[in-house]
Amino acid sequence: MKRRISVLPLAIIAILLFVLNWYVLSGIRTISSNSFTTPLFWGFIAITTGALIYSIIRMRDNGMDLLFKVTTHVFLILFVTEIVFSAFLLLGDIYRLITQGERNVHWVEFALLVVLLVIIIFIYGIVKGKYAYRVIKHTLYFDDLPSSFDGFTITQISDVHAGSFKNSLAVQKGINLIKAQNSDLFVFTGDLVNNKAEEIKPWIEHFKQVKAPFGQFSVLGNHDYGDYVPWKNEAEKAANLQQLKEYHGELGYRLLLDEDVILHKNGQKIVLAGVENWGIGFGERGDLNKALAGTEADDFKILLSHDPSHWEAEVVKHPSKVHLTLAGHTHGMQFGIEAFGIKWSPVKYRYAHWAGITSKNGRFLNINRGFGFLGFSGRIGIWPEITVIELKRSSGIS
Repeated sequence: MKRRISVLPLAIIAILLFVLNWYVLSGIRTISSNSFTTPLFWGFIAITTGALIYSIIRMRDNGMDLLFKVTTHVFLILFVTEIVFSAFLLLGDIYRLITQGERNVHWVEFALLVVLLVIIIFIYGIVKGKYAYRVIKHTLYFDDLPSSFDGFTITQISDVHAGSFKNSLAVQKGINLIKAQNSDLFVFTGDLVNNKAEEIKPWIEHFKQVKAPFGQFSVLGNHDYGDYVPWKNEAEKAANLQQLKEYHGELGYRLLLDEDVILHKNGQKIVLAGVENWGIGFGERGDLNKALAGTEADDFKILLSHDPSHWEAEVVKHPSKVHLTLAGHTHGMQFGIEAFGIKWSPVKYRYAHWAGITSKNGRFLNINRGFGFLGFSGRIGIWPEITVIELKRSSGIS
């Protein structure tokens, strides 16, 4: 039985887009009275929209090919710039209504300059921003951290999404930055690929360069299971997942599948556990109880769990205290602002805490902003992240 498509939501969206474009055109015509302005504008809108619809229809057979990526990015930039232009236009029109004057041509010209700036920012995000790796360092204090691990450092990356990479030199710069941290432990918190295991193959030699004295460990993310592409049958999908697990081994990463390992130092220990992906709305596969089955209540525990919603739903309430959880998944939506004391991204409307450190009941969570990118082939304001966490003792407790 064919799935019915609801016409009403599509009609509402079409009407809203028409009104938005009509309002934008009214602003453009304020500074351009050329008779060709209107047909050229609507012709461009029609071609852009038609190309987007065509690329979406053929995506079923061709996947997210070059045409799809180009049309979706053009449409996204066009939509955002129209929203920005309309916002400035509306402010000017409100002032015009209050003062009962004419639409200010200079204000419209200023709005167009802002639009140009937005376009430049998008171009930067697509060309450079997605590879603008930065290191973010945190120092966390614990009363019950074993003394031998005082000053222990962990480098974390997440969400590689290898299928999106095109620039090997840029990726290598990111790898070099990871290596330069010289941390005691390296962890990767899921989404090695977009959909298929083969995506990581060209990048194995890059990521296998990362080594740490206490080892390299990893977990799976929601994209690693191949849930978002069609397969001939379940056997093919299962084989893809098995191949991906083997690639983790080729990278030199110990993949933790609802299990834990003990890290020893000078006769003392901490526990590193990892779960399969557990995320609200993204598959609740992981088994935290199984991952912690071999641990004791007073062990110092670090957990790798791809989706931060797992921390809020299970980890922070678990009777066996997990001191630090390392997650990723959100990407900070690859768009936002973190400057001048402002920390904002649209992803905050899905995840209250979406990047960096938070804590509750003496239990910490770090959300890495992601090493790679997905969907939008760029980053604006939310740059790719390499996290370095230093563990410190806050008292003289043994």
